[in-house]
Amino acid sequence: MTIKVGDKLPDVKLTKATEKGPEAVQSADFFAGKKVALFSVPGAFTPTCSARHLPGYVDKAAELKAKGVDEIAATAVNDAFVMSAWNKSAGSDDITMLADGNGDFAEALGLTMDGSGFGLGKRGQRFSMIVDDGVVTELNVEQPGDFSVSSAEHMLGQL
Repeated sequence: MTIKVGDKLPDVKLTKATEKGPEAVQSADFFAGKKVALFSVPGAFTPTCSARHLPGYVDKAAELKAKGVDEIAATAVNDAFVMSAWNKSAGSDDITMLADGNGDFAEALGLTMDGSGFGLGKRGQRFSMIVDDGVVTELNVEQPGDFSVSSAEHMLGQL
């Protein structure tokens, strides 16, 4: 079943990419008590994700925070080392990288996709959401191949 607005996020283990290395974190703990702008990409370093998705959130970070967002987080079915390298190459300190290495979070959300045709295997779909104290208040899931409703610009319009 796919998550929807009003649902509480499932509690699964994610790995936060930090300066000190990977840090295990439960999603319930990470999202508790704050408003988080979360976006998901099929993979770090993939074309649309690197050229448009992450840069949009980097560029709009101050505006998102000015509208009440406490933290901006990115997730992908990649390991924490890849997510950290991606953030170092194209991101900023304003973006928290949450690795979903085994796809457990994407699976629990009901937002997986099959990228086998591109050699990617099971991945998370491209989406964005506003999570307020662990509850989804906005959810934007892209159609395959699209990039519009999960953008930082679209999210700004929802806040």
